[in-house]
Amino acid sequence: MTTLADLTTLRVGGPIAEYVRVSTTDALVDAVAAADAAGSPLLVVGGGSNLLASDVPFEGTVVDVQPFAEVASIIHEDPAGSVVVRAGAGTVWDEFVSWTLAEGLSGVEALSGIPGTVGASPVQNVGAYGHEVSETIESVEAYDRLTGIVVRLLPSDLGFAYRSSAIKRSVGEPGLGDRPWGPTGRWVVLSVDFRLERSPLSAPVMYAELARRLGVEAGERADASLVRSTVLELRRGKGMVLDPTDHDTWSAGSFFTNPILPEAAAATLPEDAPRFRAGEGLVKTSAAWLIDHAGCGKGFHLPEAGDPPRASLSTKHVLALTNRGGASGADIEALARAVRERVREAFGVTLVPEPVTVGIAW
Repeated sequence: MTTLADLTTLRVGGPIAEYVRVSTTDALVDAVAAADAAGSPLLVVGGGSNLLASDVPFEGTVVDVQPFAEVASIIHEDPAGSVVVRAGAGTVWDEFVSWTLAEGLSGVEALSGIPGTVGASPVQNVGAYGHEVSETIESVEAYDRLTGIVVRLLPSDLGFAYRSSAIKRSVGEPGLGDRPWGPTGRWVVLSVDFRLERSPLSAPVMYAELARRLGVEAGERADASLVRSTVLELRRGKGMVLDPTDHDTWSAGSFFTNPILPEAAAATLPEDAPRFRAGEGLVKTSAAWLIDHAGCGKGFHLPEAGDPPRASLSTKHVLALTNRGGASGADIEALARAVRERVREAFGVTLVPEPVTVGIAW
């Protein structure tokens, strides 16, 4: 029997009642529609890199979206160099980024190395090194589970925010038959259109660490291929590029989002805590800094996790919770709760987990 541990990068999760594997848009729509018609709880998985599942059986349908036949295609190009490309939901995200550079297109190179699929990217509004995917999304083709039709969602419909979107926010809302939509939400992404630039130069480099490595000032552009290779190098150094031989990558990436606090709350943090403007009256701080300064350093683990531990913070980056081999969903959950509690006790800040959860409520 297939388990969620087989489908997730954390390698934890219980058995699946109904498992369906798809590799085309039509098959994806059919599988989702069939599950909804049967009243079955639904989980659509694309890479499983942002998912924490409990050890109990998932009494529903899991639709496992495999790579589509074509990585991406050019839909439109105007004389000014703006290019619209389309990628299917099953396309591996980093393969898409590589494809854009091979086509002479720039705009998503700073998002190199992010695990998962194109279909998951707008749901989470994935981001890294000063950029978010919402900056380049032109539209999203999605199956609307409420109406049973395929729709095209514009950025104004998608309501992008920091690591969030209308799709993600629909997860806990009432759905079919008064049941909540569940871990997949109302809309299932089928394809994404991106507006990129035909240029050898990257989008402006906005992240200080990346700018230093590239030898440019923040806001300047650099060779797009060099940006990609540098980002991949930085991510590998933090255990953020999947490698089956490296337990530091047996994770869901950054497990907690960076807290966005009212100015008054941010003012109570220690003077050396990072602070970034995040809108009117709001300040963003660093989850990694809070975790580290709450006594949860690299490799932190609970005594009950065993020796050597089954689960711990990454030895390379405190934001990643990792399976060291043989961990259960309960082990990862316990570690996450312990880290949250230590940060709350130290700084009065409640960290928000980033991954989608199945069978776990924070």
